[in-house]
Amino acid sequence: MYTTPLAFIGTQEIIIIVVIVLLLFGGKKIPELMRGLGRGVKEFKEGQREDPTAEDSNAPHAGRNDSINNPK
Repeated sequence: MYTTPLAFIGTQEIIIIVVIVLLLFGGKKIPELMRGLGRGVKEFKEGQREDPTAEDSNAPHAGRNDSINNPK
């Protein structure tokens, strides 16, 4: 049976982690970090909701350099 190490984190460990984070980043920086994390999660979710067929319509040109394909 495989269990994750996070399953064994208790209240004391969480408090220690929070104190260490406060000492490392300070009280003013933490809201800024959380805001950035929230934006990243939001962008990730929006990226997953995009229509996968939209990328397929550009598939023949995906990953190609136009200067190589259409020399002037």
